[in-house]
Amino acid sequence: MTEAAPRRGRRPGAPDTRAAILAAARELFAAQGYAGTSVRSIAAAAGVDGSLVHHYFGTKDDLFVAALQLPVDPRERLADVIALGPDGAAERLLRVFLSVWDDPEFQLPLVGLARNLLDPSGQRLLTEGFLPAILHPVGVAMGVERPEVRMPLVASQVIGLILMRYVLAVEPIASMPTDDVVAIFAPTLQRYFTGPLP
Repeated sequence: MTEAAPRRGRRPGAPDTRAAILAAARELFAAQGYAGTSVRSIAAAAGVDGSLVHHYFGTKDDLFVAALQLPVDPRERLADVIALGPDGAAERLLRVFLSVWDDPEFQLPLVGLARNLLDPSGQRLLTEGFLPAILHPVGVAMGVERPEVRMPLVASQVIGLILMRYVLAVEPIASMPTDDVVAIFAPTLQRYFTGPLP
């Protein structure tokens, strides 16, 4: 009986393949940003064939969302916000956002993610990942004018709210009822969606 020759090349799919791809994706997205990271480079770092990345995660955007380890997929939650266009988008966005962040099941992992985004490596995930891969496409799909300008403005307001309400728990924002948060923040946020730009 002869011994089988050792396998060469990339390893085939296995139970730990998905985890290896995710680990490589997190590291590369954090180090190189979304635009600077290719599916091919993630596959190479994970030691797998590129087709396995697509098999497990679909698109690069899907892999990025999985790498963030979000308890919900923001693209699914924002579908109704997008469908109705930019008019009134601020109120719809805030209500979806608050319903997720105020949910005790989701709040702890989301606060942990928000804290990680304050670290230098996490900042690249936000500026070179979350904004171009998730938020910018929302603006494009919604049909806002100049989404490359408007969606970072939207993000600035939402991130500020996250920090004040959930991470730092600054009163009265931390315990403010949802309707009050929407009434106060929506007009400013709506200007970012549809107001005049300089």
